[in-house]
Amino acid sequence: MSDKKNASIDQARQLLADIPSEALAVVERLGEVRELLDAALNEAMAEATLGGASIRSVAVRAGLSPNSVPPRLARTSQLSSYSEPDGKVSGSSIERARYDSEIGRPPPKAPLTFKPRRSTS
Repeated sequence: MSDKKNASIDQARQLLADIPSEALAVVERLGEVRELLDAALNEAMAEATLGGASIRSVAVRAGLSPNSVPPRLARTSQLSSYSEPDGKVSGSSIERARYDSEIGRPPPKAPLTFKPRRSTS
């Protein structure tokens, strides 16, 4: 299990241990827990994908549509550096990540992007 996934699950447990009594506060707390569990789910899906599972099988097990998995994988610590400019992880990117993982090569660094020095407006 990845550290980020475990940290998200532990934080969610802590938040669930003390549920407020006010209804609106409960909604807010459960929203925070959902975000943490989504992050943990994304990390778990990345682990499964790197382990050889297909995007389709990961989506079925997670109860998601297959089209929603690549953007989630692109936000994970393990696959974010393999994401495409459109914010998704492609099949070829996953194959590259699997290969890099097998030979012990670190993930590539994020590409440099243009940032203007001053605003033009």
